Amino acid sequence: MSIKRRQFIKRGVMSASLITLPGLVGLSGCQSQSNLSEILVGITSRPRMLDPRKATDALSSRINRLLYRQLIDFNERFEAVPDLATWQQISNTRYVFTLQENSVFHNGLSLTADDVVATYQSILDPDFGSAHRGSLKGIVSIKALNSTEIEFEIDKPDALFVGRLVIGILPKKLIENKHRFQEQPMGSGDCEFVSLSEQKLVIKRRKDGVNLVFIPVKDATVRVLKLKKGELDIIQNDLSPELVQYCLKQPELNVSWHKGTNFGYIGFNFDDPLLAQSALREAIAHGIDRQAIVNAMFSGHARLAGGLLVPEHWCGVQNMPQYEYNPEKAKALLKTLDLDKLPGLVTYNENQEPIITLSYKTSNDPTRIRLATIYQSQLKQIGIHLNIQSYDWGTFYSDIKKGRFQLYSLAWVGIKSPDIFQYVFDSNAIPPNGANRGRYRDDKADQLIRLAGKTQNLADQAKLYQELQRHLQQTLATIPLWYEDQYAVARKEIFANQLFSDGRLDGLLNVIKS
Repeated sequence: MSIKRRQFIKRGVMSASLITLPGLVGLSGCQSQSNLSEILVGITSRPRMLDPRKATDALSSRINRLLYRQLIDFNERFEAVPDLATWQQISNTRYVFTLQENSVFHNGLSLTADDVVATYQSILDPDFGSAHRGSLKGIVSIKALNSTEIEFEIDKPDALFVGRLVIGILPKKLIENKHRFQEQPMGSGDCEFVSLSEQKLVIKRRKDGVNLVFIPVKDATVRVLKLKKGELDIIQNDLSPELVQYCLKQPELNVSWHKGTNFGYIGFNFDDPLLAQSALREAIAHGIDRQAIVNAMFSGHARLAGGLLVPEHWCGVQNMPQYEYNPEKAKALLKTLDLDKLPGLVTYNENQEPIITLSYKTSNDPTRIRLATIYQSQLKQIGIHLNIQSYDWGTFYSDIKKGRFQLYSLAWVGIKSPDIFQYVFDSNAIPPNGANRGRYRDDKADQLIRLAGKTQNLADQAKLYQELQRHLQQTLATIPLWYEDQYAVARKEIFANQLFSDGRLDGLLNVIKS
């Protein structure tokens, strides 16, 4: 059983900032109630889908990595590397993958080429309804050449094809018997399924028999209370910055950090006549002090973003030009706007300086509302009144997809492949055809996206995607905010928890408890 794919990112670093939350004081004397044969992991909700062919949410995908093996994985530069299989490109449209080890499913059967073929054929079956079918629709045929070799043929050259083969492999016999993997997972990963209920998911590490028990606790404060009391051993992410700072103060807890890749941004509606003017977008960018927010909200545990991809990505941009905080420049830009066609949206102060009213939509998450009020306060100084509208997640996300907004903020999580740019910024990708929620339309961006998609040399492709990211920054397709750090909070008796930049849970494979 190989775990080489899980060893490419170094361990996070401890921090020591402090904060006091009165509602949590007085529990430090509680003792751990869990035993050494299980690790209790606090999560926000029950995993939605334990069939990797249908899993789309981050939590399910991260747990599925522990239960299933996949053909390929990614290294620290997010380049495709072998997991179960190596590969050879026979032609522009033909690839042969060779299984490198005798991986065994949890039911004792060996994983063979037939299982790989059955897994991907089921994903491509339109009646099955896999959300991953779209990224794999270019596959023309899949066949097993023998027990260890699989041939994939695609309809046209695709330099990123190998990186699409990241679905966990399932047993052919169970696929044919229409086994309900979401209720009884059966993979060949480092952990095997034990049980699933509304209260917990239990999976067992194959190397030592230790159970990883995932316990849903929706309320973040309650998760921290349970951690302090020993009813949980570890929490990874999904706490407010205040709670993380509080945890740093607790003698029974450790907080560890690692640089992250989650890309936070402010989005614009380019169909809006005000926001279509680049001067207004630039004014907003210069009117928000991102570093001050990082320092105040995240205690420095985030880094300013320039492009959607982190600089260390093989398509990332080093030293991306930034929009520095400059209120005077922002005010000067506002004076250049064409405001005559917008009665009611613009008023004037006693100095006859324009005050522009814009709506900003966000979820009702307390941290996101706090960020919105900071933006509101900072932009007020340059003459923009931000009207904050917060909604439950379903309503908020529905409005964003339908274009019912002027400004909003979201984050892209765990992005690895550069073809995300086609999905997010191509003028043909406006919902429901993609995730171009801002209705961004730019001829040069379209040209670069489509040229990069046709380019087969990865070095040339990287140059095109880097040029694209510089152009997106120059035209302010969005305001890049920051890449938030990954973190974990654990009891002091928990050791060897490795963090990863994309938030995966692979570190749980080696966690021990004293």
